[in-house]
Amino acid sequence: MKKKIAFFQNDLDVGGIQKSAVNLMRNMDYDRFEMHLFLSRKDDFWNLDFPKELHINYLNPTPRFYSFVPFDFALKHIHYDFPKDILFDLAVDFNSYQCSCAVGALTVPARKRVMFIHNDVEIKYKNEWKYRVLWHCFKGKFKHFDAFVAGTASIIEPFKRLSGVTDKPYSAIHNFIDVEAIRKKAEEPTEVTVDERCVNFVALGRLVHQKGYDIMLNYFAKACKTRDDLRLYIIGDGEDREALEKQCEELGLTEKVFFLGSRSNPYCIMQKMDAFISTSRYEGHPLNIMDAMVIGLPLYCTKNLEQYTDGLVGREDMAAALAAAGKEEKHPDDLAAYNKKIIDSYWELAGGEQEAD
Repeated sequence: MKKKIAFFQNDLDVGGIQKSAVNLMRNMDYDRFEMHLFLSRKDDFWNLDFPKELHINYLNPTPRFYSFVPFDFALKHIHYDFPKDILFDLAVDFNSYQCSCAVGALTVPARKRVMFIHNDVEIKYKNEWKYRVLWHCFKGKFKHFDAFVAGTASIIEPFKRLSGVTDKPYSAIHNFIDVEAIRKKAEEPTEVTVDERCVNFVALGRLVHQKGYDIMLNYFAKACKTRDDLRLYIIGDGEDREALEKQCEELGLTEKVFFLGSRSNPYCIMQKMDAFISTSRYEGHPLNIMDAMVIGLPLYCTKNLEQYTDGLVGREDMAAALAAAGKEEKHPDDLAAYNKKIIDSYWELAGGEQEAD
């Protein structure tokens, strides 16, 4: 019998959580699962087709102020109409930030209710005052969930310490990577050109404090002092863009660093590059690194990111590593076993018996 899952996500706009949700919904095993995706907004940055088996539902708009009041007040006053004839095996608050997703996952008829953890919340709490405000308001929701699922195992303990929730089950399920879609999109044409005589690096992600682009530019500037054939292409947009462009000017990098903005298809650009770079201050389970692995790009990631990605070997001295970089053969990864494990983990989370190897 199929496992019925109610999956709550705020929207499908640009962002790592949204992309992870899109990947999973497009690749779920619909012979084993009946999936109902509940959204609060109709934003769709990715503009991708979904399997006909996926049930997509839109919740009534929830006033924004509910995010800034104690969660139990929101839980008492927000009401959604759900199908009366379905008892879900599992309800998932996949967003973990939006009040509407938590209320939905906690009020839909379901046998089990879980919340996903997408980031190292201790570091996020310390670094972002906006998140501290949200945490103060929504921390009351934790006691209502039956279990918690983290994007990677290393962010479970930080969540336990900050939340104080130690009496609930925890597990880790990585983000699904849509390998077929990445490879197909990588072959599409792009107007972006690169100088083949240079070693061309690419970075992918929102231009925000968490992603550490200011750190990246400082490393890159040091490397460029030793050689003139390094180039950096940054795919993404965000609140820090103006400050980062100013930093580039101050570091003398305006002819070596290129801001390409947000792209629904970054892979056709990544395919042209020689290597991938990330200097994030913290992560959950970084999709951008996994995407780069599918394309086969050599990885230049800071040492702190090892804890968020299994098997990743970070660079001890990033500036020196960039300065010594050359063109290497690409080794694409199909992530077959990785993705299968993710689908099997959802089956077990929904109460299915573990399959024999």
